[in-house]
Amino acid sequence: MTERLIDGYDGVLADLDGVVYTGPRAIDGATKALEKLAGEGKSLAYVTNNASRSSEQVAAHLRELGAPASAEQVFGSALAGAELLAGQIAAGSAVLVVGSETLADAVRAQGLVVVGTADDRPDAVIQGFSPGLGWKDLAEAAYAVAAGAVWVATNTDMSLPQERGIAPGNGALVAAVAAATAKSPLVAGKPGAALFETAARHSGVDRAIVVGDRLDTDILGGNRAGMATALVLTGVDSVGTALAAQVDQRPDYLIGSLGELYEEYPAVTFDGVSYSCGGAVASATDSTVTISGREDDLDSWRAACAAWWAVHPEVTPAAAPEVSFTTAG
Repeated sequence: MTERLIDGYDGVLADLDGVVYTGPRAIDGATKALEKLAGEGKSLAYVTNNASRSSEQVAAHLRELGAPASAEQVFGSALAGAELLAGQIAAGSAVLVVGSETLADAVRAQGLVVVGTADDRPDAVIQGFSPGLGWKDLAEAAYAVAAGAVWVATNTDMSLPQERGIAPGNGALVAAVAAATAKSPLVAGKPGAALFETAARHSGVDRAIVVGDRLDTDILGGNRAGMATALVLTGVDSVGTALAAQVDQRPDYLIGSLGELYEEYPAVTFDGVSYSCGGAVASATDSTVTISGREDDLDSWRAACAAWWAVHPEVTPAAAPEVSFTTAG
């Protein structure tokens, strides 16, 4: 029997935006592919850098879109951050929470005591996004961090897409505290490994495949966690950005949609000169990639990635390669 991509793994760790949905709508075929996992005996967990919404709130949104989801399947950076923090300080330690009540609840669940000001001399500060945060909150964090408190950030996403445009994300607020204190936090969310490790541990997954649409968060984080990674081309990144990806952001697989988890992943072979995938063949020099195949065929890009990455296995070139196709398509 032909082995499908999903057959090599016992669970999927899926990103949300760009993988399950885009804006207010589910991506075509995504919810069906996710529903199929349970019947295949595979675990499903969702991983998100969001630390302001509870797991149940995220799960409810997913269910509204038609995706299978319970609170126990949703892992946000609030939980990962609280667990990371608990590993750094003693039980019962005082923690200044700069963020949402969801984050404060996650901290309390770790047996830690939440305090409201730097005057309480907290042992640690945990910082996550909440739309109600203001200068006074950041100032309290800075006072505590400067005084020597352990500092954890749930995530460092610099921007936050909103209906009216792009707004500052948690990373921008963390950067303000970093600038004031000349210190850097431990980071729990993507692209750190902690969020993926937390999701896999709680889900009982030994061989996870991380599916995401962003190289710099999903793929980098999954790689750092030592997990298999698949870039799905329904969101931010493309075959072109995958080809030119930083070494530590290169995915193990390129898939067009979540449904391709249930298909055989084509082998990439090397004959000593060029790399082949399906009917496509690619070769690379220090600055170019030449592909014999159709530009709209994903196998062409799989072969191209193999060729380019083999020429540059350890250091990412300063410039993306010049790509040429020798077969019109």
